[in-house]
Formats: sequence, C-alpha cells, structure tokens
Amino acid sequence: MLLLSKEDIRKVVTMADIIEGNKVAYKSVVDGEVENPLRTVIPGKYDGSFVFMPAYAPGLDAAALKVVDIFPHNPEQGLKTSPAQVLLIDGKTGYIRAILDGTYVTEARTGAASGAAFDILGKKACRKGAMIGTGGQAACQLEAMLTARKLEEVAVYSRNKEKREAFAAEMQEELKEFGTRIYAADSADEAVEDSDLLITVTGSSEPVFDGTKVKPGCTISCVGTYEPHKHELDPAVLPRTAKIICDSKDAVMAESGDLLIPIREGIISESDVLGSLGDVINGTVAGRENDDEIIVFENVGIAALDLVAAKVIYDKAVEKGIGQSWG
Repeated sequence: MLLLSKEDIRKVVTMADIIEGNKVAYKSVVDGEVENPLRTVIPGKYDGSFVFMPAYAPGLDAAALKVVDIFPHNPEQGLKTSPAQVLLIDGKTGYIRAILDGTYVTEARTGAASGAAFDILGKKACRKGAMIGTGGQAACQLEAMLTARKLEEVAVYSRNKEKREAFAAEMQEELKEFGTRIYAADSADEAVEDSDLLITVTGSSEPVFDGTKVKPGCTISCVGTYEPHKHELDPAVLPRTAKIICDSKDAVMAESGDLLIPIREGIISESDVLGSLGDVINGTVAGRENDDEIIVFENVGIAALDLVAAKVIYDKAVEKGIGQSWG
C-alpha cells in the first residue's frame, strides 16, 4: 500500500491533469460507467458532519472511498475545516492500494471542477475573473481558473479584509507563472463587476454577491453549497441565466440550496436545470452558444471525481517512484 501526502501529489500531477481527469469522470457518470451513489452524511457534535463518499469504476478496475469530515469551528483551533482521506481500492482483489491526503485531493479535484466547467462552458476570450471566498478550497479554485483561461486580473473578496489581502498577496507569488494580477477587492460588487468568470466558494447560508452585477457572458461556478439550507448564489441572476448545468443533476437536486430554494420559491423550475457537465461533453445538452449567455455551474461534489483523481495520482506516483510504502 502506498501513502501519498500533499507534497507527493503535487510532485506527480498538475492542475491540468486533474481537470482532464474530472472531464473523464463527468462523462463516465452520465455514460453509466461509474457506480456513484449519493454521499452518506452523519451529523455529529460541535456542528460537525461525517461524510462518506464511495465510487466504483469497473473499467478502471478500481474503487475509492473518501472520508471527509466537515467541522466548521476547526479554524478556531488552527485546523482545516474539512480533513479527509481517500482510499484507492484494487477492483480485482479488494485490497487498498493507496491512502491519499484526501484534504488535498478534495481541494484539487473541486478546483478542477470549476476549471473543467470554465474550459467547457466559458467564453474563449476572458479578461477578468472573480472569486468570493478565501478559505481552504480557494487556492486550488484560483489555480484552476487560471489554468482554464488566460486572464489579465482576478479580484478576490472575503469579509475579512486582512485575510483577503494576505490571500491575494500569497496567491500573486504562488501563481506568478500565469502572469495574472491577483488583488483583493474592497467589496463583492467590485469583484463581480465586469468579470467573465466567477467562483463562489464559501459556507454561507445566504447570497454572497449581487446577481444584478453579473455581466452578460459570465460563467459562474458555485462551489460552497452542498446542503439544502445553504444559498451562496443570488437568485436575482437566475432569470437572466441562459443555462444551469450541474456536476450531477441527481446530487444537486438532493443537496444544493442554491437551486432547491429558488425552485421552492418559484423563481426557476427543476426543468431549468438542464443536466450535467457530462451531458454537455457528450453533446446531449448544449453548452455555450454565444458570448452573451450567463451560465451557472452548480457543483456539490461527486465521488467519481475522487476515484478518477486518485487513480491518476496513484498511477503517476508508481511510475515515478513517489510515496511511502506501508504494510
């Protein structure tokens, strides 16, 4: 069995690798090539939740189980909100082949979900990006945005001024090879205005931006809403939205308050949610048809992404002799 840390993973794969892996996973799900049941969530004490996400792909001869625990008060103790591990399992023998740092796998594949959506649904020519939220998921989200499109600038915003300024400065240095100006905006409005790509990655239970500020042609990736009561997307943008696409329509219709709440309030109907990104890849649902369309990508996270990412990482780690053998 191979143990793979965050540092090991970063040595063997790039964000572009994970984005391409996500596309494979999305297509495999809609093609029926992956068993991808809805996650099991067990509420715990301290406002925490224990989340179990299994998947199996016969074509890969592999299964995976991610255990990711959501504890929103962890940052008060200097800990990550979502500690996780991914177990990669041999589909022929049932033996565990690798245990991967699931916190980083989650950050990378969730960032790559936005990257895949922007690559498939975004305008070809984009100038400005925006991101609301600067927590643990934010760095990979930003890297994926810049991997998907060459941008002149990205505005980042969160409610804590010191935190957003520190994050912007750190990312400007860490992602300098992209040649993009990364700066802290003074407000969500400033960040969103004139943006071609927008990511929301917060744990908010109420909208985090003004939907009337979204310009025609913007592609929005909503990342933080994985529970029915959470609602970071401003429904004011939905009447102007040409298409709503999901990572998994079944999962989103079970979990995402971003869409469940507007459906309940009659702002949109379930039929307005056209399908999954895999359907767009397959050509059964139309993607972007002109540069004026506003497109929303709703992303709650599916286990197939963890499985494909883990398999890609494991294969490259074995090839390069990276990781610690154990057991």
